[in-house]
Amino acid sequence: FQAEDGIRDVERSRGLGDVYKRQVSTNSFSQEIKWISLEDAVYLQEAAPRNIIIDMYTNWCGPCKLLDRNTFANKDVAKYINDNFYAVKFNAEGNDIVNFKGYTFENPNYDPARANRRNSSHQLSQAFRIQAFPTIVFLDKSSNLLHKLRGYKTPKQLEVYLKLFTDENYKKYQSQEDFNKFFESFVYEFGSK
Repeated sequence: FQAEDGIRDVERSRGLGDVYKRQVSTNSFSQEIKWISLEDAVYLQEAAPRNIIIDMYTNWCGPCKLLDRNTFANKDVAKYINDNFYAVKFNAEGNDIVNFKGYTFENPNYDPARANRRNSSHQLSQAFRIQAFPTIVFLDKSSNLLHKLRGYKTPKQLEVYLKLFTDENYKKYQSQEDFNKFFESFVYEFGSK
């Protein structure tokens, strides 16, 4: 498999071997999403292009915790994400410094005393215009924004979007009518646990 060979070269040069192994070497028994940083996801895209999924959350957000516990912990969701996306979990009010698309994003007004309460908004979440939590952001293989999915989603609700934004499936649907047909005829496969 050529993409894996290319990634091995990339991972050796950047020291991402363990990141790649955790992200891609999953099997049907895996029930945990292999989260990596946005910078690592973009870097891995160079050797093996995949779309990126970003979970934009905050520490104080109840629905974010439900999304982790009920949806991202679902074995079908986790396996599908691990097999088809680079997965990024990003605290939209955290203090990480992120380099993305030639810009440096940070949270200059971050208050460590408020780490588990409402804090200032991170510049990356502002750049994506995130206004509610959780928001799941889908990026294409060139790290361009495809879609922002707001709010808590069950495994079945998320399945539709995961399969829509796998590879370039979304390009098949050029209108709202096309999407509605896709949505109405969608056959759910994910289990509830």
